[in-house]
Amino acid sequence: MERAATSSDAMMALGEKLGQLMRGGEVVELIGDVGAGKTTFTKGVAKGLGVDEDVQSPTFTISRVYNGRDDLQLAHYDFYRLVDAGILSAELHESTQSTDVVTVVEWGQIVAGVLPKDTLHVAITSPSETERRVVFTAGGIRAEELMRAIP
Repeated sequence: MERAATSSDAMMALGEKLGQLMRGGEVVELIGDVGAGKTTFTKGVAKGLGVDEDVQSPTFTISRVYNGRDDLQLAHYDFYRLVDAGILSAELHESTQSTDVVTVVEWGQIVAGVLPKDTLHVAITSPSETERRVVFTAGGIRAEELMRAIP
């Protein structure tokens, strides 16, 4: 499934719609170049989950956790700077197994073996300076349900 976002606000709104659909236990892998809009999309997911905090890229901290609605947490990982995830692989595995955590992973190729099969893959490309092409691919039943529910 494919969607277009012609602004940061549109990218955030797309993420927000996805966040509103989440119940906990979902895993999302964001794929895209630096500056593609992965963190903007995650800010939208956070808004849809009712997160009140300012969501920031975890590029330097590797992970950040935010509290949202219905006792859900958003765990946001960014493995851009790592060659080996090391101990963070265990933390990520724990996060992806929790039914009260929504896990969003940027630069997930380094932890591909840790991500569950039921992951929603979101590939973001930039056909122009202002437009983003967002392609959703489902890896399992819940990811498929989420993907189909996105307006």
